[in-house]
Amino acid sequence: MTFYVENETETTYSFDVEQTVEAVARAVLEAEGCPYEVQVNVLLTDNEGIREFNRQYRQIDRETDVLSFPNLEYGTPGHFEIGQEQEADCFDPDSGELILGDIILSVDRVAGQAEEYGHSLRRELAFLVAHSMLHLCGYDHMEPEEAEVMEQKQEQVLTSLGITRETA
Repeated sequence: MTFYVENETETTYSFDVEQTVEAVARAVLEAEGCPYEVQVNVLLTDNEGIREFNRQYRQIDRETDVLSFPNLEYGTPGHFEIGQEQEADCFDPDSGELILGDIILSVDRVAGQAEEYGHSLRRELAFLVAHSMLHLCGYDHMEPEEAEVMEQKQEQVLTSLGITRETA
């Protein structure tokens, strides 16, 4: 599996961001039973940067904490059924890995939300990566039932990694 993590800010962390991203992403993929080796791109930006991406790709002119850009269309969340007609668009021809999608995180929001919710920067970053990975796996939270499913899955993944509000 390949996880590309780029930090376009001056922000540094006391923990290994790439290791945290990879551990959380792998845990989500394992929990979802993803049958493929995957590629995921993660960009750390600031509020201004994420606002521009939000404006450009979603036509929403405001900052947010995380944006997810799945490369797959799912009939059912978590079902990685890829038809032959989609294969050329879904797999990296060099590595054979499934190109799952892109995640963009605001380091400003990571810091603000960690403080607001009273937990560590690592826990907040891990939570947002888990949330976004579930979006890359086809989940959404537009309806209350969908939100509940995502919340349970996020918490299960973070707990399995020992990244809890209390310990992280």
